[in-house]
Amino acid sequence: MSRKQSGAKSKPGNPLLQSLAPLIVDAGIPVASFYLLSDGFGLSTVAALGWSSVVPALRTAWGLVGGRGVNGLALLILIVNVVGLAMSAVAGDPRLMLAKDSAVSSVVGIAVLLSVRTKRPLMTAGLKPWVTKGSEAGNAAWERLMAGSEAFRRAERRFSAIWGTALLTECVLKVVGAYTLPVHTMVWLGTVLTVVAILLAMLIAGGGCADPMEKMVKAEIERDAATVHAETGEVAAIAP
Repeated sequence: MSRKQSGAKSKPGNPLLQSLAPLIVDAGIPVASFYLLSDGFGLSTVAALGWSSVVPALRTAWGLVGGRGVNGLALLILIVNVVGLAMSAVAGDPRLMLAKDSAVSSVVGIAVLLSVRTKRPLMTAGLKPWVTKGSEAGNAAWERLMAGSEAFRRAERRFSAIWGTALLTECVLKVVGAYTLPVHTMVWLGTVLTVVAILLAMLIAGGGCADPMEKMVKAEIERDAATVHAETGEVAAIAP
């Protein structure tokens, strides 16, 4: 393999950009699309809300089709999006369409909280690659810690609990806003609430769960490497 090929293959992506990309697609594009379609092209509020929700739904569907496996969280979001769009299109109520976004957050939040009681919380699908960095040694350390460390398992469950709570809180605030504030105001304010909820969840769950788990994985990798080194040295010492 050439040096150029090796460097291109090993070059990591930008973690910040990878983290913000879904937020830009799911929050930034719909808001911009709504105002462009309603104020720029004169579409009705209902039509603008409906069309501005297409991109996030397509992104979720594409992630399911292009992924190696079915992500339960992505599938749940897609189903709720499709059902919510159909219901609000039939009703023709812009406030109901805004409340539909809250339904997405509430259903996902409840599902995430319920999954905390299972062996594989829903948020683990995104947590594990971040903690292990996708390496073989990191994945192996993760599995060993999951089998033998209650503190590690507790942090994994707490990570999903924090995200589920944040999503449910966002839901309540957006439902109240959808029926008490002007539609045009709630379009951008709903996005602000979403961004704040995500940033708070990232800050609290990251500092209280993901960072300690990452340190435990790193320590486990170092212990495993030290054990292998010691065993190799013993074999070398007794070899003729």
